[in-house]
Amino acid sequence: MPVVLRNPHSVLAVLKQRPSDVLEVKLPAGKPSPAWGEVAELAKLAGVPVRTQLGLVKPMKGGKSDLGRQSVTEATIKEKQPLGVEELLALEGTDPHGVWLALDCLQDPHNVGAIFRTAGFFGVRGIIVTKDRSAPLSGIAYDVAAGGLEVVPHAQPSNLARAIETAKQNGIWVLGTSEHESRPVSQIARDRPWMVVVGNEEHGLRRLTLDSCDDRCGIPALGPVPSLNVSVATGVLLAALTGKL
Repeated sequence: MPVVLRNPHSVLAVLKQRPSDVLEVKLPAGKPSPAWGEVAELAKLAGVPVRTQLGLVKPMKGGKSDLGRQSVTEATIKEKQPLGVEELLALEGTDPHGVWLALDCLQDPHNVGAIFRTAGFFGVRGIIVTKDRSAPLSGIAYDVAAGGLEVVPHAQPSNLARAIETAKQNGIWVLGTSEHESRPVSQIARDRPWMVVVGNEEHGLRRLTLDSCDDRCGIPALGPVPSLNVSVATGVLLAALTGKL
C-alpha cells in the first residue's frame, strides 16, 4: 500500500536505502527548501518522477475560503516490507550482544515513529511490532521516525507471545518493562543479548506478555511525575542497556 511522506528527511532516507520504492515526489512552484531540493536531486538521479504543482483551495473556519492555494510538498513511497521473526533475530550488528525491541500494542503512530528513530540512534538490531491492535506504520510513523524505519528492520507477527518464545530459543533474553516495577534498569546485566518489551500507552504490557519475560525492570522517578511517555522511556532504557547512560 502506498505511503505519503511529508518530512523531507524521511524521504531522503528512503531514496538512499531503497530508491526504487519511491513512486513520486511533489513540490510546490518556486524554489524548494534545501532539504526538499536535495530530495528532488536524488529523486531525479534515481529516475523518480518529480512534479511541481499547487494544491487545492482549502476552506477556512467560519465557512470562508482561503483565496490562496496550499503548496503540495510530499512523496509517495511503497511501504517497507517486514522480515520474518527468525530472519530479524538472525541479523548481526556492531554490538556483540545486541538489543532488540518489541512493541506490545502501541496505539499512537507518533510514539511508534519516535521509537524507530531512537532505535536507529542506539543501533537496535530490529523491532517486533504486533500486527493486530497496534498503530499502523503510516506516513505519520515514517515522518516522525525521520529515517529510522529505513535503517531499523522490523517484523510484524500476528502473535507476540510466539515471537518472544522464538527469541528465547535463539538465545535472547526478554526484558519486560513497567512503571510499576521497583527494580531499576541500571541493575540489569548488559553482558547478554536483550529483547526489551514496551507496552501500550495506557495499559502497559499485557499480563501474558509480562509473564513470558525473563526479567523485569522500571525507571525510577526522581520527581513528582510518576511515569514517562513510552517513546521517552524507551530511549532511557536503550541508553542504559547500550552503556550510553
